[in-house]
Amino acid sequence: MPQATQLRPFSFVLAVPDLERNTTYFRDSLGFKAEWPEGTGWQLLSRGDVRIMIGHCPDAVPPSATGDHSYFGYLHVDDVDALHEEFVRRGALIQQPPADKPHGMREFVVATPDGHRFMIGQDLAVREGS
Repeated sequence: MPQATQLRPFSFVLAVPDLERNTTYFRDSLGFKAEWPEGTGWQLLSRGDVRIMIGHCPDAVPPSATGDHSYFGYLHVDDVDALHEEFVRRGALIQQPPADKPHGMREFVVATPDGHRFMIGQDLAVREGS
Protein backbone atom coordinates (compact mmCIF):
# COMPACT_ATOMS: atom_id res chain seq x y z
CA MET A 1 0.00 0.00 0.00
CA PRO A 2 1.48 3.39 -0.95
CA GLN A 3 2.33 5.79 1.82
CA ALA A 4 0.41 9.05 1.98
CA THR A 5 3.70 10.93 1.64
CA GLN A 6 4.90 9.02 -1.41
CA LEU A 7 5.69 11.33 -4.32
CA ARG A 8 4.63 10.38 -7.82
CA PRO A 9 5.32 12.34 -10.99
CA PHE A 10 2.49 14.39 -12.44
CA SER A 11 3.88 16.96 -14.84
CA PHE A 12 6.36 19.70 -15.58
CA VAL A 13 4.94 23.22 -15.11
CA LEU A 14 6.00 26.06 -17.43
CA ALA A 15 5.09 29.75 -17.50
CA VAL A 16 4.49 30.92 -21.07
CA PRO A 17 3.64 34.36 -22.50
CA ASP A 18 1.43 32.96 -25.29
CA LEU A 19 -0.65 29.91 -24.39
CA GLU A 20 -2.01 29.30 -27.89
CA ARG A 21 1.41 29.51 -29.60
CA ASN A 22 2.94 27.07 -27.12
CA THR A 23 -0.02 24.67 -27.27
CA THR A 24 0.30 24.62 -31.06
CA TYR A 25 4.08 24.03 -30.86
CA PHE A 26 3.82 21.15 -28.40
CA ARG A 27 1.02 19.58 -30.44
CA ASP A 28 2.32 20.07 -33.98
CA SER A 29 6.11 20.02 -33.51
CA LEU A 30 6.50 17.64 -30.56
CA GLY A 31 3.47 15.35 -30.97
CA PHE A 32 1.75 16.14 -27.66
CA LYS A 33 -2.03 16.06 -27.17
CA ALA A 34 -3.80 19.10 -25.68
CA GLU A 35 -5.90 17.71 -22.80
CA TRP A 36 -7.70 20.75 -21.36
CA PRO A 37 -10.08 23.15 -23.06
CA GLU A 38 -8.42 26.41 -23.96
CA GLY A 39 -9.38 29.72 -22.43
CA THR A 40 -8.72 28.77 -18.81
CA GLY A 41 -5.20 30.19 -18.66
CA TRP A 42 -3.75 26.67 -18.45
CA GLN A 43 -3.21 23.77 -20.82
CA LEU A 44 -2.18 20.21 -20.02
CA LEU A 45 -0.19 18.54 -22.79
CA SER A 46 0.58 14.83 -22.85
CA ARG A 47 2.60 12.38 -24.87
CA GLY A 48 2.85 8.87 -23.49
CA ASP A 49 3.56 9.16 -19.77
CA VAL A 50 4.97 12.70 -20.07
CA ARG A 51 2.73 15.62 -19.10
CA ILE A 52 3.51 19.32 -19.29
CA MET A 53 1.26 21.99 -17.82
CA ILE A 54 1.67 25.39 -19.41
CA GLY A 55 0.26 28.48 -17.76
CA HIS A 56 -0.36 31.83 -19.38
CA CYS A 57 2.06 34.28 -17.69
CA PRO A 58 2.63 37.20 -20.07
CA ASP A 59 4.67 39.21 -17.54
CA ALA A 60 7.08 36.44 -16.50
CA VAL A 61 10.81 36.63 -17.31
CA PRO A 62 11.32 34.95 -20.70
CA PRO A 63 13.01 31.54 -20.33
CA SER A 64 15.47 32.56 -23.05
CA ALA A 65 16.77 35.22 -20.61
CA THR A 66 17.54 32.70 -17.85
CA GLY A 67 20.52 30.92 -19.46
CA ASP A 68 21.02 27.40 -18.14
CA HIS A 69 18.02 27.84 -15.84
CA SER A 70 15.78 27.47 -18.90
CA TYR A 71 16.24 23.66 -18.76
CA PHE A 72 13.18 22.04 -17.20
CA GLY A 73 13.52 18.30 -17.78
CA TYR A 74 15.35 15.25 -18.98
CA LEU A 75 13.36 12.56 -20.77
CA HIS A 76 14.56 9.03 -21.41
CA VAL A 77 13.69 7.15 -24.62
CA ASP A 78 14.52 3.80 -26.22
CA ASP A 79 15.52 5.26 -29.62
CA VAL A 80 16.87 8.80 -29.41
CA ASP A 81 17.74 8.98 -33.11
CA ALA A 82 14.25 7.99 -34.24
CA LEU A 83 12.66 10.62 -31.98
CA HIS A 84 15.13 13.25 -33.18
CA GLU A 85 14.22 12.44 -36.81
CA GLU A 86 10.51 12.73 -35.97
CA PHE A 87 11.01 16.09 -34.27
CA VAL A 88 13.07 17.41 -37.20
CA ARG A 89 10.31 16.34 -39.64
CA ARG A 90 7.72 18.13 -37.49
CA GLY A 91 9.78 21.35 -37.37
CA ALA A 92 10.82 21.21 -33.70
CA LEU A 93 13.47 23.62 -32.44
CA ILE A 94 16.52 21.39 -32.01
CA GLN A 95 19.37 23.18 -30.23
CA GLN A 96 21.85 20.31 -30.25
CA PRO A 97 21.61 17.16 -32.39
CA PRO A 98 22.09 13.68 -30.89
CA ALA A 99 25.60 13.07 -29.58
CA ASP A 100 27.24 10.42 -27.41
CA LYS A 101 28.25 11.81 -24.02
CA PRO A 102 31.02 10.64 -21.64
CA HIS A 103 28.42 9.85 -18.95
CA GLY A 104 27.04 7.00 -21.08
CA MET A 105 24.06 8.69 -22.72
CA ARG A 106 23.23 9.72 -26.28
CA GLU A 107 21.37 13.04 -26.00
CA PHE A 108 19.86 15.94 -27.88
CA VAL A 109 18.39 19.28 -26.78
CA VAL A 110 14.95 20.59 -27.73
CA ALA A 111 13.73 24.17 -27.21
CA THR A 112 10.31 25.81 -27.13
CA PRO A 113 9.47 29.06 -28.93
CA ASP A 114 10.02 31.00 -25.69
CA GLY A 115 13.35 29.37 -24.85
CA HIS A 116 12.45 26.62 -22.39
CA ARG A 117 14.76 23.67 -23.04
CA PHE A 118 14.77 19.97 -22.26
CA MET A 119 17.06 17.08 -23.01
CA ILE A 120 16.19 13.68 -24.38
CA GLY A 121 18.56 10.80 -23.84
CA GLN A 122 19.12 7.12 -24.40
CA ASP A 123 21.41 4.87 -22.37
CA LEU A 124 24.36 3.95 -24.61
CA ALA A 125 24.77 0.55 -22.92
CA VAL A 126 21.20 -0.38 -23.84
CA ARG A 127 21.64 1.05 -27.35
CA GLU A 128 24.81 -0.99 -27.99
CA GLY A 129 23.20 -4.12 -26.57
CA SER A 130 20.22 -4.00 -28.91
